[in-house]
Amino acid sequence: MKRKIVSGLAVVGAIAMLAGAVVAQDKTVNPIHRFKLHPANPPRPVPGGGAQFGDPLDGLTAEQLAQFEEGREEFESIETPEGGVGPIFNNNACAACHSMQASGGASNITVTRFGRRLSDGRFDPLSKFGGTLLHQFAIDPAVAEEIPAQANVIAQRLSTPLFGAGLMEAIPDETIRQNAQRPQPDNIQGRISTVIDVVDSRERIGRFGWKGQHASLLGFAADAYVNEMGITSRFFPNDIAPNGKQALLDKYDRVADPEDTVDPATGKGDIDHAADFIRLLAPPPALRLGVDAVAGEKIFERLNCAACHTPVLFTGPHPIAPFSNARVPLYSDLLLHDMGTLGDGIEQGSAKGSEMKTAPLWGLRGRGPFLHDGRATTIPEAIRAHDGKAAAARDRFNALASEDVQRLLAFLNAI
Repeated sequence: MKRKIVSGLAVVGAIAMLAGAVVAQDKTVNPIHRFKLHPANPPRPVPGGGAQFGDPLDGLTAEQLAQFEEGREEFESIETPEGGVGPIFNNNACAACHSMQASGGASNITVTRFGRRLSDGRFDPLSKFGGTLLHQFAIDPAVAEEIPAQANVIAQRLSTPLFGAGLMEAIPDETIRQNAQRPQPDNIQGRISTVIDVVDSRERIGRFGWKGQHASLLGFAADAYVNEMGITSRFFPNDIAPNGKQALLDKYDRVADPEDTVDPATGKGDIDHAADFIRLLAPPPALRLGVDAVAGEKIFERLNCAACHTPVLFTGPHPIAPFSNARVPLYSDLLLHDMGTLGDGIEQGSAKGSEMKTAPLWGLRGRGPFLHDGRATTIPEAIRAHDGKAAAARDRFNALASEDVQRLLAFLNAI
């Protein structure tokens, strides 16, 4: 286990504790940004849901609630270089990038991805230069990363919200696969993201991340620990070499790997506790639909938004009661779609550069800016930026009367 300090959501400015030891390409450290929610109506019940953003799932046992709280402590704790952070990293706490509304939420903090599109159309992740993730911070100036000169694809990505992620994990692969085979209008057929889950080395359907690059929450947590915080674990036992320079890693990797070890008493490491917290988070609380929102729901269907943003998927039998045969109103088909100019150009897993996983819309009012890179400051801007397979739905939105746009927004801000 690693040495750390626990400060709940007081991780604002947490990088400052490393003053004198940390160098950033941009000296300004993004703080956690939150905005207050002013619901016009009280929440309406969602199966397994909580009353507030960040609540645990309803129906958990006392033991599961204890796991949730222990996991939240790990999720909010500030990691230190002595405990294994670095030598390159993007932040030093999970909650630093997942805090909007509550721990586990979205963020307006972005990370940078890069690569190179070759003349023949193939994508080179520039692995020998440490691609595709750029790390903003380093424990020593000598290992600070930079975007390689060879990169001609550079993209920003926002942190995604994690509310209800356990329910998403519990949706059977076969459900997602069948959804991909269902004929859709506007030629918007999606396809599954196929990944090898690092947890058990099995081929599974990805459902987490902008490219659907993760299939399990434990794999997601382990990947975030090593890539975003530079903390190795049993699944990722080796630190990332700064810009691919192994000699620098050998010199500045000051803590023996893996830095996150399993406690023999519990059989869990820090990544397991973080995954427990994420898994047991309740979905975003939905609001009661008013007259305008009910009309907006019909407009949502008429525009054919629901073809990709599937309103409801279902879980199968599960040993944890709230996950068993549950209704999951996530508004996503969890499939990859060709988004044309809205794609970020990065190939990851089985996703092509123009493909993005359909972003779940539940809890939309609890985050912003929007789209994968935060280019849209409002929901209408986000819709108007849709391209590729979503172009027809976008064009129908652009033709709406202003009052119908407001009805649609009333619906989207309630789900």
